[in-house]
Amino acid sequence: MKLSVIQNANLNDKLVLVRVDHNVVENGIIHDPYRIDATLQTLFYITSHGGKLILMTHVGRPKNKKDGSITISDKTSVSSIVEYLYNKLNLKFKVPEFYVNEPYGIQDIDTSINNLIKELKAGNIDGIYLPNTRWFRGEEDKGEWKDRFAKELAGLADIYVNDAFGSWQPHVSTFTITKYLPSYAGLLLQKEINNLDKIFSPAKPMIAVIAGAKFDTKINSLKALIKKVDYLMLGGVILNAYLAAKYNILINGIDDENLALAKDFVDFVNHNYPNKIIEPRFIVESDTMDGKIDGHFKVVDINNLKAGDKLNYVLDVAPESFSEPSLINIFNNAKTFFVNAVMGFAPYFNDGTIALNNLINSNAKAVKLYAGGDTLQELKRLLPGVYMKALDDPKYYMFTGGGAVLNAIEENSPFGMEPVKALLIE
Repeated sequence: MKLSVIQNANLNDKLVLVRVDHNVVENGIIHDPYRIDATLQTLFYITSHGGKLILMTHVGRPKNKKDGSITISDKTSVSSIVEYLYNKLNLKFKVPEFYVNEPYGIQDIDTSINNLIKELKAGNIDGIYLPNTRWFRGEEDKGEWKDRFAKELAGLADIYVNDAFGSWQPHVSTFTITKYLPSYAGLLLQKEINNLDKIFSPAKPMIAVIAGAKFDTKINSLKALIKKVDYLMLGGVILNAYLAAKYNILINGIDDENLALAKDFVDFVNHNYPNKIIEPRFIVESDTMDGKIDGHFKVVDINNLKAGDKLNYVLDVAPESFSEPSLINIFNNAKTFFVNAVMGFAPYFNDGTIALNNLINSNAKAVKLYAGGDTLQELKRLLPGVYMKALDDPKYYMFTGGGAVLNAIEENSPFGMEPVKALLIE
């Protein structure tokens, strides 16, 4: 099996429906256009080979999971993306307007889009940008609306291209659509999958640093990942839960569900990979989550913890941890890093994240793979010099989807994600 790639498609004079991951809008504002810029190579490839662009992406989470209602607002609109493409590249995209059947969002792609398609074919506009895919009732539906939406999308174009690595969930616009159109992987998707090989077949030793707010979203990935890496370091709430479980201590904010999963993970590690976890020796305990307030936080040495001890909020890994000779030695000898982590409680507790990334950056020979929106956003905010270097340094690669990487690791294959499987051919 191999990937069906856009280089093998006849694009000339074809309407090309492209699923991108331009989910970079928060409350109507683009804070980091990295994921937009990462798709431009594919878009230019299509147009330079005679294709006509129809783009689509999801933005945010406009659907209420409890009652299924969909809220349509400027906060989750693609309009700021269209404006960005025009201002940066002078590319003129138009967004069609469809009837909204509240509270179910857009139910159909109606014939009003035909005039825009005529403009596109005539060369009067550079492309069509469909409204937020999650505004459509069928996008995340599992019943009749799913196939209805897929067929309506297919009716717009001759070819489908998936260039949305970060959108790994098998929704209509990423998965079901492949049943109805010739389908290909875009250049970015190919690039992301090729770089996944550096995780699945890494230069050794390999260190992974993973953080998160809940163990339930990470435990399967962590169990799969620890099999591949030489060392694993945790951060965030999952580190707190791990420490609480391992040392039988109480940490404020760790609920019973997280603690139970952490105990399961500790048992799994102790029985199978007892020497792979890097534990930061120093952590930061705070009386409050309202800010980093002098006199209300302190550094705690975990070597001094005893069973039954109670800590207040643990909100960072102290930078002293990254000055420990044993940890420095491990990091300096690594040949591959995979980082999906913000170590501290942003935006107040930044020292752990800064110390971690500075230490990784000091290893000039290692491959450095970064993933996750928060990971990249905080790297850019806290260490802009390192971030700008990473954009051009071949030793760095920044994935456009952290969840997608972890899902691929869970599936134990770069081709394990359902939308990618749908693009495989004999």
